[in-house]
Amino acid sequence: TTGNMSWHSMYKSSKFRHVYGKAGSREQCYEGIPITHSVHDNHFCAVNPKFLAVVTESAGGGAFLVIPLHKPGRIDPHHPKVCGHQGSVMDIKWSPFMDNIIASSSEDCTVRIWQIPDGGLRRNMTEALMILIGHSRRAGLIEWHPTCSGILLSAGHDCKILIWNLEEGVAVKMIDSHPDVILCMSFNTDGSLLATSCKDKKLRIIDPRSGKVLREADCKSSRVNRVVFLGNLKRVLTTGVSRWNTRQIALWDQEDLCAPITEEEIDGLSGVLFPFYDADTHMLYLAGKGDGNIRYYEVSAEKPFLQFLMEFRSPAPQKGLGVMAKRGVDVSECEIFRFYKLVTLKGLVEPISMIVPRRSETYQEDIFPMTAGTESALSAAEWLSGIDRGPLLISLKEAYKRPNPAGLRASKWDRRTVKGIDLLENLTPNTDKELLKMVFKQQDEIRKLKDELGEKDERIRQLELELKNLRNT
Repeated sequence: TTGNMSWHSMYKSSKFRHVYGKAGSREQCYEGIPITHSVHDNHFCAVNPKFLAVVTESAGGGAFLVIPLHKPGRIDPHHPKVCGHQGSVMDIKWSPFMDNIIASSSEDCTVRIWQIPDGGLRRNMTEALMILIGHSRRAGLIEWHPTCSGILLSAGHDCKILIWNLEEGVAVKMIDSHPDVILCMSFNTDGSLLATSCKDKKLRIIDPRSGKVLREADCKSSRVNRVVFLGNLKRVLTTGVSRWNTRQIALWDQEDLCAPITEEEIDGLSGVLFPFYDADTHMLYLAGKGDGNIRYYEVSAEKPFLQFLMEFRSPAPQKGLGVMAKRGVDVSECEIFRFYKLVTLKGLVEPISMIVPRRSETYQEDIFPMTAGTESALSAAEWLSGIDRGPLLISLKEAYKRPNPAGLRASKWDRRTVKGIDLLENLTPNTDKELLKMVFKQQDEIRKLKDELGEKDERIRQLELELKNLRNT
């Protein structure tokens, strides 16, 4: 049929038809890491262009390691840890805007915000910059807002989602629309919608500011485990288990959850299928917990919607996977995605690069469109008032042919303000909390000043003055 013809020509013309996965060499792996034995279906691993963070086994309380990304190899057993939680750490996520800021959630019911010094930890870190107390049972999931640096969501086993305004250090909203434990949360591109999956098998699309459930799908025939918004396609993808106990994926229209647009059975294995979506390439990656393989697809708005491309195979099972922000990939190698795979039995974290096979003598504009940078698009107050803004985009062109791509490039925020915080490491947590609030507020001030002042030097002078005043108060 002509339909098949058009599908065929689309597939043949796809830039990503030959993408292949390449596991890091032994020198590029991180070894000797006591990866957590927790059985929760989280990733326990978070990565950005500066640091790799991994949740570890720890006696009493919960801890995670933070390793400078450019220092792979065997990790010293006495390597300092972030160990302020009183219970096991359940989730960790780096701020998308500040490479030194990481959030963690724990069985001790708290969410904590930490600031990691530039070269990594020199000693154990027990003092968080902020302790967010609000959940009555363990805090299982955290999710940063994609375009506003001062908003963080956490979901607890109390079946509640809390929205934290980090500029004020308080919870500003409780979303109480789930009768059971929330399994997964995913924001759309501008953070105006939140999709959730829940133990009650329902998929929900929620207005995060009001907490109102806009639409819900009763997936009677299947258990929905994970959900991910597909960029700006107005689509949502779920992974789950069919009534025949096979793993399956389903594609939904975010405006209409009556029935999925399409469903596909994957296999009969039992581990949770983690979905990852790259809006820049319209590629979807599926990685099963406990599997060694990663399948990948191209997503399109028209039929066939999901085009299977290939499968990266490896004998070592993955417990979880961290994903590098696009600004941290190696552009000159045509690397379009990078996973960091936890292999528990070997105490190993292994990078896996997804590569478009091209000889690239120049920057490959078509596979590296403008992508989200590190600048927050709006303040927490603006977002809470109802304003939506998409991410502020950057070009990756200057990352081309640069050694250690994006690896040590501090954002403007990092270079200025983090130094200020480092000097204040020894202050009481209370002062730290005030300071961090200032920092989140300053992010917004930087943005506003940028609009007002053409002269960068002028702005830097102002911020340095502000910091000086901060330090003197």
